[in-house]
Amino acid sequence: MKKNNGIGILAVCGLFATILILPTMIVVPFTNSGGTEEVKETPQTEEVASAEESPFAVKVLRSTTKEIQEVPLESYVARVVASEMPVNFEMEALKAQALAARTYITRHLVQGERVSSEADVTDTVSHQVYKDEDQLRSQWKDNYEENMKKITEAVNATKGEIITYEQQPITAAFFSTSNGYTENAGDYWEHDIPYLQSVESPWDQESPKFVDQKIITVSELEQTLGVSIGSGIQQTTMTKTEGNRVDEVHFGDHTFSGREIREKIGLPSSDFSIKQKGDHVIFTTKGYGHGVGMSQYGANGMAKSGKDYKEIIHHYYQDTEIAPLSTQTASLTIEKEDTVN
Repeated sequence: MKKNNGIGILAVCGLFATILILPTMIVVPFTNSGGTEEVKETPQTEEVASAEESPFAVKVLRSTTKEIQEVPLESYVARVVASEMPVNFEMEALKAQALAARTYITRHLVQGERVSSEADVTDTVSHQVYKDEDQLRSQWKDNYEENMKKITEAVNATKGEIITYEQQPITAAFFSTSNGYTENAGDYWEHDIPYLQSVESPWDQESPKFVDQKIITVSELEQTLGVSIGSGIQQTTMTKTEGNRVDEVHFGDHTFSGREIREKIGLPSSDFSIKQKGDHVIFTTKGYGHGVGMSQYGANGMAKSGKDYKEIIHHYYQDTEIAPLSTQTASLTIEKEDTVN
């Protein structure tokens, strides 16, 4: 990451208790082509961990205002959970989501994958969706206090915990709804990841997003993919992944990955079948999202069946451990503003 003059690198080491006394990670104002924006702190009204109780703060670049909000870790996690998972989900599912959210941001910071020297993450799906207090109040209206109390309970129940593999925070991928199985990371992304392997997820059939259809014209399909259907869609062949999603689709001499088709056509999932009816092509899909990691509707189904958040985590993230956050924050390199006069 780029570093401005006046910013030093202080390697944080020692016990977790030492880190807890650090107020927040201090950053310089965010600068873009339009000038310098003021760093603003988000008001804290929920009963979540205070700045002193969080090992670090998260600098969130707001996508609409381009401001940076500096938020204590546990407040950030609570708002991510509130933004990413339906609040009416089971408590154990919300706990699993909190653990995934905390793990995601910890890994992100440990690996130095910040947006800039001033901001850690955005508030969009490029990282984790984050809505601040004002947005959540607007969304939930009179139910805000009740909903936030439930979210806070889930977050506080997992406070200080992250998911690790070989003593390192994992890539805590999650998505909405599976097709009955999760996907091997290597079948959707470029590289395989040992703890992100295909597992059964039968609970997802209860999701309203489990089955969907998208209909486009043959000419739209040809123009989008740059192919000629010729004698019809029945000549198309495809192969499947272990997670029963489309691996490759063959339109004559043209070959596309299932992910390419999903993204080019705008499908909710890469598990799809194709049928032609007249001059229209019907894509029938199962699931919603990339399919790698924890299924949110699957997690909720597991919780309904009596599983706790640790069982949910160990099901979707194979061979991982739930470990204290302190083992990671002790190795974080934190950029602090130089206060020497």
